[in-house]
Amino acid sequence: MSSIEEYMLPCLNKTLIGAECTGCGAQRAAVLLFRGEFSQAFIMYPAIYSIALLLLFLLFNLFFKFKFDYQIKIGLIIFNAVIIGGAYIFKMFHIFN
Repeated sequence: MSSIEEYMLPCLNKTLIGAECTGCGAQRAAVLLFRGEFSQAFIMYPAIYSIALLLLFLLFNLFFKFKFDYQIKIGLIIFNAVIIGGAYIFKMFHIFN
């Protein structure tokens, strides 16, 4: 990639234990997303789009309050947790096969 990777934070879990964490790839996926490499961003970290959706909703909700916003937030958080957990499990089983 580019020199921006020199400034990315290393994964502490991967450094100390040697195993990837549930967030491994998120920084690189964000860089790919901002570069316009949408499919590569998804391959790097599948939850990048659901996290972006959650962050956009939270930002929108700062300025516009409406009914059921709390339930939508909880739903998006659960949706993100499922995607992050599922992608992590898939990655771990895919690596060992």
